[in-house]
Amino acid sequence: MRYTRPAALAAIVAIAPLWPVAGHASPEGDRLARCLADNTTGKERKDLARWIFVSMAAHPEIAPLSTVTPAQVEDSSRVVGRMVTVLLVDRCPAQASAAVQVGTAALEQAFSALGELAMGELISDPGVEARLGAFERYLDGKRLAELDAR
Repeated sequence: MRYTRPAALAAIVAIAPLWPVAGHASPEGDRLARCLADNTTGKERKDLARWIFVSMAAHPEIAPLSTVTPAQVEDSSRVVGRMVTVLLVDRCPAQASAAVQVGTAALEQAFSALGELAMGELISDPGVEARLGAFERYLDGKRLAELDAR
């Protein structure tokens, strides 16, 4: 696969897991997504989720909640950079090449699916599930019950 725009690829990998790609579905993106899912380990998917977290911790609203160090940022970036290279060049070259040929939407589709898979693995942890569900005790049941009456 010949891909001469690494900055564009980095942007796709960075943000693709963060939004749904409805409307951009393509067979090439589907095939690459399946290959990425089949050829990543649980550890690699956790590395991807960690990189997303580390990246999001740079936002001014999130930074005060995080103690991410510059060394952790560098390490996470290196791990994901190597992982993406291996996935596209070594493990899924035919699917990656086909996706590149049809445009960035297919890459977005594939990495969005991989990001969802990675985040799904983290969310299934009991501690994470409990923390995600903690907001429920602040729901206003009476107001929500009004939805049934509408």
